[in-house]
Amino acid sequence: MAIYNLTGYNMGSFTLLGIPGLEQYHVWISVPFCLIYLVAIVGNSVLLCLIATEHSLHAPMFFFLSMLAITDLTLSTTCVPKSLSIFWFGPQEISFPGCLTQLFFLHYSFVLDSAILLAMAFDRYVAICSPLRYTTILTPRTIVKIAVGISFRSFCVFVPCVFLVNRLPFCRTHNVPHTYCEHIGVARLACADISINIWYGFCVPIMTVIIDVILIAVSYILILCAVFRLPSQDARQKALGTCGSHVCVILMFYIPAFFSILAHRFGHNVPQTFHIMFANLYVVIPPALNPIVYGVKTKQIREKVILLLLP
Repeated sequence: MAIYNLTGYNMGSFTLLGIPGLEQYHVWISVPFCLIYLVAIVGNSVLLCLIATEHSLHAPMFFFLSMLAITDLTLSTTCVPKSLSIFWFGPQEISFPGCLTQLFFLHYSFVLDSAILLAMAFDRYVAICSPLRYTTILTPRTIVKIAVGISFRSFCVFVPCVFLVNRLPFCRTHNVPHTYCEHIGVARLACADISINIWYGFCVPIMTVIIDVILIAVSYILILCAVFRLPSQDARQKALGTCGSHVCVILMFYIPAFFSILAHRFGHNVPQTFHIMFANLYVVIPPALNPIVYGVKTKQIREKVILLLLP
């Protein structure tokens, strides 16, 4: 059995190649990516400024929304600038510690996004099903506990992935056929058994996210039952309008995320070019659309944006 010097093999850098097969189109691909990324930066920054400066938006729902905006900015900024540099200047090197850092923040942001959507679903459940107890249940102390709890849970879920990759010897190629470092893509380059990487990277995150999806679905089923019992048509429309924006964001987040996870594990017939292109769209489109959806569907934010643009 070959014995590898892990320290010696892991000290080199990786080369991110971009999207294999589409190298001649990298410059053209960069144009929509750059525009969408700018929309994500501007939209989430405006959302954070409004929530921070407007006293009327200092409510639990908007606190969780600001957490979602920060996480979206982290997700897109972790990957997109490096991707754009590959599209514009060709394959780019990234150090092994830099690759591990990018890998961690990419997956950490994904699991944290899921947890924040669950927290927002719980907020809507309390607001609609127990409106008289809303302020007593979601106190500032409780909100801080929820925020710390979901952040710590997301951290614990993906820290082992960093150590699982760090232990691997990379003695063959250091060329990564992708625009950023992600767990399984980097692990496949190792010249060692990566079974534990594959099963941990697939089972633990997806089980965590599936639990979030189940709890979110239960929350919205209870919300719908409560909404249709409301006597007023206006109250029903207001409640459905508020929840509609949440459902849109949830669908935009989970559908491409599950496709990407399942394609990595079972999609052996999915072309690599399509998979990498889809993975790039996933890290930039939801962060760009989330503030737009909330800006259009949430009355308080819509009014503040109009006042900001047309004082």
